[in-house]
Amino acid sequence: MSDNAVCRTRVAAMVDHTLLDPTASDADVRALVDDARELGAFAVCVSPSMLPLADVEAQRPRSQSATGPVVATVVGFPSGKHHSLVKATEARLAVDQGAAEVDMVIDLGAAVAGEFNAVHADILAVREAIGADAVLKVIIESAALSDDAIVAACRAAERAGANFVKTSTGFHPAGGASPHAVRLMAQTVGDRLGVKASGGIRTADDALAMIDAGATRLGLSRTRQVLDGLPDQS
Repeated sequence: MSDNAVCRTRVAAMVDHTLLDPTASDADVRALVDDARELGAFAVCVSPSMLPLADVEAQRPRSQSATGPVVATVVGFPSGKHHSLVKATEARLAVDQGAAEVDMVIDLGAAVAGEFNAVHADILAVREAIGADAVLKVIIESAALSDDAIVAACRAAERAGANFVKTSTGFHPAGGASPHAVRLMAQTVGDRLGVKASGGIRTADDALAMIDAGATRLGLSRTRQVLDGLPDQS
């Protein structure tokens, strides 16, 4: 990583400041949004039941003059074992309620079984439901997949029109993001899609390792802790 990429501000602008705890309250989400603004995070990512966020204006795309974070949410979360029509409906409702970005979970069982046409169809259902303006990130649970399956899942996501591939929900027992998985995903999608590293990123060193491996977005629930380990300026 080049020296001018490691400062706190630059990393903050890559962060989806995330709160997906099932016990989260409206007050917790308001605090998340306040923290995101203070820290300079790119987005807030919340459960779909917490939408709409009345005090956050979704930016599609975010302009340099934007005053608040983008709103992101999750679909088919965390298992991915939802009917594609349910995922599509959930995603459409989320966009109608102000989400600019949707992080969907694939059918992991289909990926493990090598059924990548089914994975593609699942992703495509969500892509078509939300339209071209919303950003679609596809969570592949990379820790639970072989390298070959990671590559195939990324290719299925690209064919279906995804904007990002994403490592993990952070809820799977196999684990979260790893530099190896991020590097493989980045090599597969090139500069055509973004790569979001999420799950188990708790320190500045963790975050920098993911960026070094090719991550263009970070999903963090401990954003302040991570950013406090970085210099204010490069």
